[in-house]
Amino acid sequence: MPTGVSAKRESEYKKIERKFKKEGRYKGREEEVAARIVNKQRAQKGETKEAAHTHKPPRRSASRRKSRTPRAAPKRR
Repeated sequence: MPTGVSAKRESEYKKIERKFKKEGRYKGREEEVAARIVNKQRAQKGETKEAAHTHKPPRRSASRRKSRTPRAAPKRR
């Protein structure tokens, strides 16, 4: 974890890491994955310096969204 992280995030990191070790997930990478999860949460909440640079998917306008009503089948001759 980066220096200057709040006690809440540090305990959350340790909890996630213990959970992964107990479940046997991410063998040998428990620390890395737990740190990534906590860092992602910090960025989403705006707790990091680079929070403004996080990736957000572009919003689609209503005209670009797929229609929810089925289209009529083309007429055959």
